[in-house]
Amino acid sequence: MTGLRVLAVDDEAPALDDLAFWLRADPRIGEVTLARDGAAALRQVDRALAERRPIDAVFLDIRMPGLDGVVLGRLLAQFARPPRIVYVTAYDDHAVDAFEIKATDYLLKPIRPERLAEAIRRVSAASEPPAAPAAPAPPARRPQPDPDLVPVELAGVTRFVAPADVWYVEAQGDYARLHTPSGSHLVRIPLAALEERWRAAGFVRVHRSHLVALRHIEELRLESGRCTVRVGGTELPVSRRHTRELRDLLVRSARRNQ
Repeated sequence: MTGLRVLAVDDEAPALDDLAFWLRADPRIGEVTLARDGAAALRQVDRALAERRPIDAVFLDIRMPGLDGVVLGRLLAQFARPPRIVYVTAYDDHAVDAFEIKATDYLLKPIRPERLAEAIRRVSAASEPPAAPAAPAPPARRPQPDPDLVPVELAGVTRFVAPADVWYVEAQGDYARLHTPSGSHLVRIPLAALEERWRAAGFVRVHRSHLVALRHIEELRLESGRCTVRVGGTELPVSRRHTRELRDLLVRSARRNQ
C-alpha cells in the first residue's frame, strides 16, 4: 500500500462519511480507516503501531462524547511516533488548543475540498523523510528550527502564522497582537508564552509590552539615556533592564553574519 495511512474520527455518521469520501478522493492518501469516537481511535492508532503500520495522520472532530478531540490530540502527541493531527470541526474556539498540541492544520466544517487538499499537502510534506545528501558538503549555516505556528482567524478561516512572518508582538492583556507585513492579528496567547516558544526563532523581549524579531530590527537608537528600536517602520521603546542584553544579542548576530 502506497500513500498516506490516515484515520478519520467523527461521532456523526454523515460527517464521517463525507470526510472519508474526500480523503479517499485524494491521490496522496493510500488508506483511510474510520472511528466513531475517541476511544476507538486511540485503540486503532495503538494497534497500527504494534503492527508496524503506523498511521500518518488523524483527521478528527473536537466535540465528541467521552474522549473528545482535544484530549485525544494530547494523548496522541505523547506517542513515541505520534501521527499528525488535523482538526475538522464546526467550532472555531479551540484554535489555541490546536496550537498547543502542534496540530498540522485546523479546518472548519463544512469541509471545503481545497482546504482539505491543503491540509493533506501539509501532512504529506511533514511525513516525507529528509533527503540524504548526495556527497559531503562544506559546512553551512545551521538552518533555523521549524518554528511554532500561531493560528489566527481570517474571515472565518483559520490560518497559521509563522514566526518568520512576524516583525514584533505587542501585549494586550491576556492577548497578543502579531504585527506582520500583511497586517496585525490578535491572538489569545499571553506574550510570556510566545516569548518562551519563539526564543529559538530569534525573538527577544525588549519591553514588558513588546517582543521583537532580531532579524527584523532596522535600527537601535540611544538618545539621552533612552533606547528605542525600529522594527517594520515602527519605533518601539526598550526598557533599561533589556537594553544591554539587546545590544549584546545584536552584536553577536552581526559577528555571526560576517
